[in-house]
Amino acid sequence: MISDRCKKIDASGIRRIWQLASQMTDPVDFSIGEPDFDVPANLKAAAHEAIDDKYNGYALTAGIPALREGLKKKAIEEFGWKSLDAIVTSGVSGALHLAFMALVNPGDEVLVPDPYFVSYSHLVGLMDGKCVYLNTYPDFQLTADMIENSITDKSKILIINSPANPTGRMLDESLLKKIAQIAQKHDLIIISDEIYWEFSYDSPPVSIANYYEKTLVLRGFSKTYGVPGWRLGYILFPEALLELAERMATLQQYTFVCAAHPFQKAAADALDCDISNEIKSYREKRDLIYDGLKESFNLHKPEGAFYAFVEAPNQKASEFVEKAIQNNVLIIPGSVFSQQDTHFRISFATSNEQIEKGISRLKEIAS
Repeated sequence: MISDRCKKIDASGIRRIWQLASQMTDPVDFSIGEPDFDVPANLKAAAHEAIDDKYNGYALTAGIPALREGLKKKAIEEFGWKSLDAIVTSGVSGALHLAFMALVNPGDEVLVPDPYFVSYSHLVGLMDGKCVYLNTYPDFQLTADMIENSITDKSKILIINSPANPTGRMLDESLLKKIAQIAQKHDLIIISDEIYWEFSYDSPPVSIANYYEKTLVLRGFSKTYGVPGWRLGYILFPEALLELAERMATLQQYTFVCAAHPFQKAAADALDCDISNEIKSYREKRDLIYDGLKESFNLHKPEGAFYAFVEAPNQKASEFVEKAIQNNVLIIPGSVFSQQDTHFRISFATSNEQIEKGISRLKEIAS
């Protein structure tokens, strides 16, 4: 009865761990990637106003003009693109789904740096594509040689996620320029997942879209403004990929239909909402996690996003995760995000008090 396509994917390991939190007493929840700060007041006010003003029906499939034009204006300022398009999507997850549906034919190879965001492998598999994993252990740094050495005549797409989930790594300008040269040489399409764009702690983020024209830029509002439940993301298309924008808008018409109308209106009214204080707070959380764990665990200091990818001490990560859960600390086994079972992911999107409590418990388990 169940389709072969559906049998290819399992329930999210993240969600399974998250559900445990409701059954536990005094848990420290390091599992879910959901900002803990409140929605900015002006954004909430704009959403209330949009609902009251009856922006509750269907929106245009590609998004309301006010939001799309605002996004395109910002992209022109950032990338210098002369011609572009934008589609508002049902979260960046929706954007990924549309992108893979529009691009991946059976047998096409998609280059995926490992570790990776959990949805990449499943979505490529649903389209009967093949993930080619680029092993970035132990420092989680993608290199140009990794990409060049993995390309075959079936290679079509390279996925970049910077700042990255689950590692917190960021790609610098010099590396992005090298990657752009390789992509140009082999005529790859790059999907640049930039959902954590604002969460950059030590240096400004850089997008490969500055250096390579066949780049789909995926960004969203969920993490930036603490509104993951609004399901609001977007895709930016440079001139070289404008035909793809038309195709993906058609796909959205028959799948997600449109992103939520009142939240689109709210986002259009608050595109320049200031979250610098929230980013400062998350930089402090990053430092708290790293400084608290570095003496007891092997971990790379996250440069962005709100995750640390930590090596499990002297055992499989899945076994360490079980011990942590028994001690009321919810973490995610790295095998959810990787072909390896050596690390676990911490989300530090929680209070400083919870972070300190979780650090203490994890160090005790490791001792």
